[in-house]
Amino acid sequence: MADLHRLLAIVPARGGSKRLPRKNILALGGRPLIDWSIRSALDSGLCVDVLVSTDDQAIADVAAASGALVPWLRPAELSTDTAGTAPVLAHALQWYEQQHGGVDAVLLLQPTSPFRSVASIRGACDAYRAQPGPAAHPVVSVSPCTTHPAWSFYLADGALAPCQGWEPLSKRSQELPPAYALNGALYVIPAEDVRRSAPIVRPGVLPYVMTDAGESLDIDTADDWAEAERHLARRID
Repeated sequence: MADLHRLLAIVPARGGSKRLPRKNILALGGRPLIDWSIRSALDSGLCVDVLVSTDDQAIADVAAASGALVPWLRPAELSTDTAGTAPVLAHALQWYEQQHGGVDAVLLLQPTSPFRSVASIRGACDAYRAQPGPAAHPVVSVSPCTTHPAWSFYLADGALAPCQGWEPLSKRSQELPPAYALNGALYVIPAEDVRRSAPIVRPGVLPYVMTDAGESLDIDTADDWAEAERHLARRID
């Protein structure tokens, strides 16, 4: 079984959101958006710490008030529009292990997925732990595709070309194999992968399937925010 005695949750939260300004600290259901992810990690009871990596002091203050560890502001070179997630995680993990000792895996939680449940965090960690042998692969959350890839097209010289070729289009939808899409809600990543900034989604990556559409909601735009508020209203009703 894969070792998961020391699991570090990392929540990356850059301050420069353009499509929905200040989204990480906007109030959703009376709570800052980032608080939803911090609390789910804390409530899982699986994490040695919840570390928030941010370049924004206001986000840092809110995250600390929610119970997260926010020991520094992220360096400028890791806070640009083009900065990737892998170096951000590597930077955070390097600091943490130097100060608090080694960890076995990193739980990456995007603050834009507020409704991922504690049960899903625990389920994904169970799937990670259940891997045989010492070598571990990442576990990533996925959701059933709303449109099957067989019915998706790209443009080739102005004409439609099916992404999976023409043959699957002759089949009924129930004859097609189930298809899943990454939803960004959670990732459980071997610490060694994070240390060397390895791709998270790579051959051997394992799925954790989320069938609840609310859990898969990813907030990037004002329309997404409105949908999140509708989802909350339905839960209250």
